[in-house]
Amino acid sequence: MNTSGIRSRILVAAMLPVTLVVALLVSAFLTTGLDDDEHAHRERVRFLAQQLAASCEYGLFSANTTQLQSVARAAVRESELRSIVILNAADEVMASAGVPGYRREAGAVLKEGFERNSARGTDLLIRAIQVSPVLLNDLYEPQPAGEAGAGRLLGHVLVEVSNLGLKQRQSELIRLGLLLALAGLLLGGLLALRLGRRVMRPVARVSSMIERIGRGDLAVRTAPPPRDPLRDLHLALNQMAQSLQSGRDDMERRIALATGELRAKKEEAEAATLAKSRFLAAASHDLRQPTHALGMFVTRLEQLPHDAEAAHLIASMNAAVQAMRDLLDGLLDISRLEAGVVPVQMQTFAINEIFDKLRPELAMIAADKGLRLRIRPSAAWLVSDPALLHRILLNLLGNSLRYTRSGGVLLACRFRADGEQARIEVWDSGIGIAQEHQQAVFQEFFQVDNQERDRGKGMGLGLYIVQRTAQLLGHPLQLWSRPGQGTRFRIDVPLAISVPSRERRGSARSPSFDDLTNLVVQVIEDDELVRSGLVNLLLSWGTTVLEAPDLASALDQLRQGPVPAVIISDFRLPDGENGIEAVRQLRLAAGREIAAFLISGDTDPALLRAAREVGLVLLHKSVRPAKLRSLIGRLAQSAQAADDLFL
Repeated sequence: MNTSGIRSRILVAAMLPVTLVVALLVSAFLTTGLDDDEHAHRERVRFLAQQLAASCEYGLFSANTTQLQSVARAAVRESELRSIVILNAADEVMASAGVPGYRREAGAVLKEGFERNSARGTDLLIRAIQVSPVLLNDLYEPQPAGEAGAGRLLGHVLVEVSNLGLKQRQSELIRLGLLLALAGLLLGGLLALRLGRRVMRPVARVSSMIERIGRGDLAVRTAPPPRDPLRDLHLALNQMAQSLQSGRDDMERRIALATGELRAKKEEAEAATLAKSRFLAAASHDLRQPTHALGMFVTRLEQLPHDAEAAHLIASMNAAVQAMRDLLDGLLDISRLEAGVVPVQMQTFAINEIFDKLRPELAMIAADKGLRLRIRPSAAWLVSDPALLHRILLNLLGNSLRYTRSGGVLLACRFRADGEQARIEVWDSGIGIAQEHQQAVFQEFFQVDNQERDRGKGMGLGLYIVQRTAQLLGHPLQLWSRPGQGTRFRIDVPLAISVPSRERRGSARSPSFDDLTNLVVQVIEDDELVRSGLVNLLLSWGTTVLEAPDLASALDQLRQGPVPAVIISDFRLPDGENGIEAVRQLRLAAGREIAAFLISGDTDPALLRAAREVGLVLLHKSVRPAKLRSLIGRLAQSAQAADDLFL
């Protein structure tokens, strides 16, 4: 608790009335004192002027300038008098003393009054001199009413007095008032501080107790002083702390019991999840092995001569194998995305390069369904991973073609208004997606209209993979759709700042790796069925194959025969060995870096990371023959180029 803040507020609350009272008293004192000084000063000046007027009456009446000059000189000796000027009724100067600090204009009419010259620090009083209503020849008999000359103007006396003394007295009075105000404020402050300390002691005791309770110290108990004004509150806090401590102890017992039960259930769930993961991993591996072998055998079977009925049967077998591959590839993509081992290679490329690949890939599907597939050319150059972006657009277009019964599908790339992003959009006139399903469609295996799990409608993995891949690339993905009117997907991709030159564009074509004749390939595979299918396929391509069921046999072949150009190894080998270690030992025995890659039916994310760390390509079963052939050719050519470089 911030007791200093409360103490400050108490001090302010106590000082406000004190300050107000002191200000009012000092203001009254100064106002009264200043008014009194001003009044006394003016009365003194009027008295002097009255005295002079009386003294000059006879002199003016008799035009006795000598007598008037004597009066003026005698009067100017008074302190604070600056000058005296005596005028007759015609405003002619009869006598003067001192140096006047003002200027009289000729012909100006004199009026009785009091004038202040602040610049010179003087006050000027003009007093009229009139004939007194007393007989000049008999002082004891009043002049009869109507006597000639009574009240007649004889002249004026101008008295100039310094007001510096008045100002000095007023300044001293103001200083005294300020000193009194300061003394009053100091006294009030001392009283306010004492009051604040007396008020804050019980508040601080209660605050300390509340803070300790807030920190969890529910065992706090304090005894307040007998005269504590907050005694009742203090006792109530003691009771509250007692109640909270009892409640906390009871809650801790319940939490401990519930935690034990949750821990037991969690361990059961983890055990079940581990068992399920082991089962799925084993099932996936065991399923991929025969699927991979079947794919090799079907591909080899297609190369042999056969009649029309056999060709139809082989095509059906190939379609079934392809469906199994698609399912396994979808599951593999998910596992790779979840494991975070998908490599991202950001580069600058023309979006038309991807569009040109998508046209032939999807044109047949659109034609079979009677749909219009429009892919508008674009001049945009983007910054992204072209392979991953191609996979995103392929999934979006495939999804649109699958759920569009009439009309068509449009793919376009537009420039955004900010000039920094390009907006790739996929439009279709399909069945649309209801509002309540527009978030769920990005979940695994979710399909709005496929309760019968028709494989022709997909597996429900495409949009999930699209969303996770877009998140990996950092490209925002948005969806708009209305049932019966179609769907629009939009993805924003950064525009390239600079475009590569024509020479660089023309040199970006991928070389061909079709010719594998006489290439020595070593196959390490413990499953005889899988090994047989792979070996037969490699032999049909014209390669020389060295097959081994384990690492020991592969090492013997390396010592006795030719050094292979490419090593293909399964990850799981007998006696707890693995393909990574097998490749390492074969390279060590050969004394050079032999091109190699792994094939595995295991989708464990740890395996993906391990292969990536040692720089080996990992293919998951079942492998498409075209992909296998392309990879073998590319690795062999890269190895040959490296050997030529060091010769």
